[in-house]
Amino acid sequence: MKTAGIIGGSGYIGSYVTKAFLENGFSVKVSATDIKKKKKYQHLKTLPGAENLKIISLDTRDIDSLRSFVEGCDIVIHGGTPFQLDVQDPAKELFEPTIKGTENFLTVINETPSVKKVVIIASVASYNTGYPMPVEGRSPDHLYTESDEPHLNEEGHPYAQAKYYADQVVQTFIKDYPESDKQIVSVYPVGVMGPALSERDDSTSMGLQYLFKNKIAPNPFVQMLYDHDMEFAIVDVRDVAEGIYRAATTDGLHGKQYYLSNESWKVSDISRMLNNEPVVEKPRFVYSGKKAEQDLGLSYKTAHVSFSDYAAASGG
Repeated sequence: MKTAGIIGGSGYIGSYVTKAFLENGFSVKVSATDIKKKKKYQHLKTLPGAENLKIISLDTRDIDSLRSFVEGCDIVIHGGTPFQLDVQDPAKELFEPTIKGTENFLTVINETPSVKKVVIIASVASYNTGYPMPVEGRSPDHLYTESDEPHLNEEGHPYAQAKYYADQVVQTFIKDYPESDKQIVSVYPVGVMGPALSERDDSTSMGLQYLFKNKIAPNPFVQMLYDHDMEFAIVDVRDVAEGIYRAATTDGLHGKQYYLSNESWKVSDISRMLNNEPVVEKPRFVYSGKKAEQDLGLSYKTAHVSFSDYAAASGG
């Protein structure tokens, strides 16, 4: 039985990734920032195959903690970076755990013989720190693909900047170690939506769906989304997990980068779908998920499915 280590494996995306590996006969280690907070990972213990699941304490900033976690793993998924819109101290809450955590992770992976495959869960923000805003100077009809040059907006959200810098660390590592026996693949989900596997209330994706469904604006950023009727590229959380699993279990993908993306919809129509109302406009395709379809055999659920399943699961 092979072992998969999933950093962030009890979160919104990570829970579905954990489910995929357990269903496919893997022994799975999932990280917990605070092992005492059982509520954050208790839902994983009800999954099929949970007898092969271990929850292990991990601080990604502590290199010895990382060594202990990845020891004996064949595959490691790194999705343990915080996704926060409201931050008081960006350096402490975002930059340090995201960037330093990625540097430590790659150092440990490079020295761990058992690890052969790594998937980094990056973000569309790694390519465009202004997301969901378009890159300045590009045509409104530009189709964003993995061949685009990553765009850093120094005035962008700290979360997006942290993801950009962490991704640069990964890409530099791949270039600096061409003879490594590790296969490293990066995936870049766009706006991840759909139902959660847990009842955790700390998911930004779940929070945004709640806000959009109820047309609530708790801060200037969300108000700006309404004011400009911002367009969001959407991907279902279950498709993201499937893409990650396939990237981890398909050979010959070292150094590859994959957008995980389907349709783009305006916030007004996202609100309508969440309330089971007819949409007004047609979707566009702004970020291309074709490469993942071709290389990974991934197929995407429509946004209607994601939002109706979210609404059903949340009782509305």
